[in-house]
Amino acid sequence: MGLRRKVPPWHGPSEERTVSDTPSLRDAALHFHEYPRPGKLEIVATKPLANTRDLSLAYSPGVAIPCEEIAANPADAYKYTSKGNLVAVISNGTAVLGLGNIGALASKPVMEGKAVLFKKFAGIDSIDLEINEQDPKRFIEIVAPLEPSFGGINLEDIKAPECFEIEEALRERMNIPVFHDDQHGTAIIVAAAVINAMRLVKKDIGQVKIVTSGAGAAAIACMNMLIAVGAKRENIWIADSKGLVTKKRDNSVDRWRGAFAQDTDATELADVMAGADIYVGLSKAGALKPEMMRDMAENPLILALSNPIPEIMPELAKATRADALVCTGRSDYANQVNNVLCFPFLFRGALDCGATIINEEMKAAAAHAIAKLAHEPGLEATAHGVPAIFGPDYLIPNPFDQRLILRIAPAVAKAAMDSGVAKRPIEDFDAYRDQLRRFVFRSGLVMKPMIEQAQATDKRIAFADGEDERVLRAAQVILEDGIGKPILIGRPLVIESRLERFGLTIRPGRDFEVINPEDDPRYRDYVDEFHALVGRKGVTPDTARTIVRTNTTVIGALGVRRGDADALICGLQGRFIKHARDIHSIIGVAPGAQQLSALSMLILNRGVFFLADTYANIDPSEDELVSIALQARDHLKRFNIDAKAALLSYSNFGSRDGDTSIKMRAVFEKLQRLAPDLVVEGEMQGDLAVNAELRERYIPDSVLKGEANLLIFPNLEAANLSMTLLKELNNGLHIGPILMGTAKPAHILAPTVTSRGIVNMAAIAATEAAG
Repeated sequence: MGLRRKVPPWHGPSEERTVSDTPSLRDAALHFHEYPRPGKLEIVATKPLANTRDLSLAYSPGVAIPCEEIAANPADAYKYTSKGNLVAVISNGTAVLGLGNIGALASKPVMEGKAVLFKKFAGIDSIDLEINEQDPKRFIEIVAPLEPSFGGINLEDIKAPECFEIEEALRERMNIPVFHDDQHGTAIIVAAAVINAMRLVKKDIGQVKIVTSGAGAAAIACMNMLIAVGAKRENIWIADSKGLVTKKRDNSVDRWRGAFAQDTDATELADVMAGADIYVGLSKAGALKPEMMRDMAENPLILALSNPIPEIMPELAKATRADALVCTGRSDYANQVNNVLCFPFLFRGALDCGATIINEEMKAAAAHAIAKLAHEPGLEATAHGVPAIFGPDYLIPNPFDQRLILRIAPAVAKAAMDSGVAKRPIEDFDAYRDQLRRFVFRSGLVMKPMIEQAQATDKRIAFADGEDERVLRAAQVILEDGIGKPILIGRPLVIESRLERFGLTIRPGRDFEVINPEDDPRYRDYVDEFHALVGRKGVTPDTARTIVRTNTTVIGALGVRRGDADALICGLQGRFIKHARDIHSIIGVAPGAQQLSALSMLILNRGVFFLADTYANIDPSEDELVSIALQARDHLKRFNIDAKAALLSYSNFGSRDGDTSIKMRAVFEKLQRLAPDLVVEGEMQGDLAVNAELRERYIPDSVLKGEANLLIFPNLEAANLSMTLLKELNNGLHIGPILMGTAKPAHILAPTVTSRGIVNMAAIAATEAAG
């Protein structure tokens, strides 16, 4: 489909322009960073400041009290301030990404991005600090006094060898974790990959020969980490830009590289490649030549980690040695060595146990936890369609695997406790894991399982509003991310001109199919099919022809019915109920379904909640609500979430009688009979649904523990009002509505949906179509 990923021009020539074309990426990146407000971070208050009393507690005079407590006992800073969950991302911009020494200010977008990853993946608050100082001693003197402010320091993009000196000095002077991620984050992931690769090919890590191109911060840290997990220093060979690091090069080798200097007359890495079991590339594109691989040991492991172009492309490595295992730093290949697999969760564990340092035991624990996770069946296929089953193409987990935080953070915390560096040891690890599990579902990562599943389906998704800018932008993302195959319903000339106007690189015919309402060869067949369905409902043949020319939802629904598409997305124009009627008439309801209904997912700071029925049924009956609850339960399973349902009313367990409270009581009784395994409680008011303490005052032995995640409302008025108010008051992200009960997947978008919302709904539709 013309979607091969090409290298941007600043890294080498490109033979053709594709959906990842450089101008598109550049414009999209600049737009992303500028709008709707500049940058990627903001400060959000965690306490209310709604009145004078709040102000007196937050500032004068109340703030003096925690200040006195901390002055008397400094450890109380972790109790009364954000210090224990606050990490500084600090750089001087001397070694940024692949950009080199671009200076402190230019590095700020990267550091903001790192701070965002801390928050997104591990719930850690983070602030970026760009320090305009390249002298390592002065840099140390600036950073060391910051200890009272932060629970940890993440050093980033500082060039070698200064980074070694800086980290060593700060670790010695500061009583909080100091971690240079470029060194140790990469090293931990590399160690995990090596552990698993050696296990797969049945080699002893203590006996293997390791060769490395690159002798910077990451390379030295990787070698030290491999030694920590069992490799032998005498079996490691390192080359830098001047050649092999040997004892004969004393005048050009610093003490960090010198620790790996070999006593040999060889001068180049190629001279020692024969018999090598592992190659680690942290240098530059093309550094590993095919001829250098030919004499490597059986089943060699190739870690070609230069970005964006690795030391050798995986295709070439495999063509040279079919028995090779290959890892890169790129997301478009299997076995991605990505620091985000590690650093958020490493800091999570370190902060939660009050570690004073991140030591070798903690790093080794993280490496082993990552390696072990790859042996567990994955929740879904990888983004490359590779089954998430341990093997040559799945040596390390996917960076978005939700279980990473559940495995790494406790392992790191335990290692800190066992090695005696934890000031606040975790007493109950089961409770700690449950706390981490709740965080996973409070983040936007809740969509990741659905997206990963969609990427393995290759389903065709028809978009009724194919000319809309949001759909066009979503189609580009869907194609780039491999979520599905868009079919856009619209006029080809209009679509082409708008793609040009918006700077999008996808094109009809090459990247996606178009159904042209004005001229499509299937028109007559569609008309005949439509009239056969609605001819006895007062629709004449002439009217049927007009509708199939003008109603794009009807066209899309007919395409799904006839098998020309696997799913339908519509709704940007017109009323929800009209689209629902068209879908009901053409696609129909699923066997056993009472009616069509709508499920909305709200991602709030507090957590992820599903609400039903938010769009379709004005006053559903008892049986209809039972059907809605069971269909919603099945949809939650697609997100790897077990439903905990609350049946909502103005009454708490019989406290008031009325039409809706009596109806919800009956729904509860029927669900208990029909679905005894479903965790459900009610009828109850909304606060009891999410507040276990309040609920226990009424029903101490309730089967519903904690907060409900599936809220079933008695009627459309209550559901839609609650959903829209919760979204606006909490700045929530609405995903949906998810149309339930259709014979084949079809969803009706809210008119205010964003492009990202359309992508999310496409992933849901594709996964649903896959069964």
